[in-house]
Amino acid sequence: MPLEIAAFNIESALTAAIAGADRIEFCANAHLGGTTPSLSDFKLLKQSLRRLGGAAGLIPVYVMIRPRGGGFVYTKDEVGRMEEEMRGFMGLGVEVGRPDGFVFGILGREGGIDGEGCGALLALAGTGGRCCTFHRAFDDVPVGKRGEAVEEILGLGFKGILTSGGAADAGGGREVLKELVGRVRGRGCEIIVGGGVRSGNLEGLREGVGARWWHSSADVEGRGEADGQEVKRLVEMVGSRD
Repeated sequence: MPLEIAAFNIESALTAAIAGADRIEFCANAHLGGTTPSLSDFKLLKQSLRRLGGAAGLIPVYVMIRPRGGGFVYTKDEVGRMEEEMRGFMGLGVEVGRPDGFVFGILGREGGIDGEGCGALLALAGTGGRCCTFHRAFDDVPVGKRGEAVEEILGLGFKGILTSGGAADAGGGREVLKELVGRVRGRGCEIIVGGGVRSGNLEGLREGVGARWWHSSADVEGRGEADGQEVKRLVEMVGSRD
């Protein structure tokens, strides 16, 4: 089972790579739940990974595209800014599908998925969504629209949905997560379970949910930084570089 580590800075990303994670979600501003990182930080990260060499140096990096904290309903100007951010990262070496990608999500004013906005970003990525994850904006979708939202995300072509099952953490969303995993199974999209996932609760979640992909910040001290030993514990539990 693959493990993705949310890294809010370069040091955490390198820690995750060295400790054996399968993928990095690279973002900034942990206190906001993650926003778009700077181009300069991304460039330095890629250079640092290349210097590591081996499997760690080849770890995929998914860049978060989120222009601000708060909700996930964006104006046209904000969507335009997201497009410009994506172009910038692609110009600096986000190799979409080889093996890098993007993480983003846009909601409509009625609470469902903004298909037009998401579609524009997917088209810009140019992979039919094969290396794009719909992030935890999904957890803000009202319960009554959740099923429709899943189908729209699948239809748009996203490769993954990062979610806690609509709860504050994955433990609270266990039953919804189990349902979501079953709903998307065999349809070209993975449920990526995130939200408070740590080595202390992963085993119970794994048995109850049945997901393949797992997501954690591996932050054990609340400082917004990945702990190398925690990443190693998680890797041992899910299996390394699947």
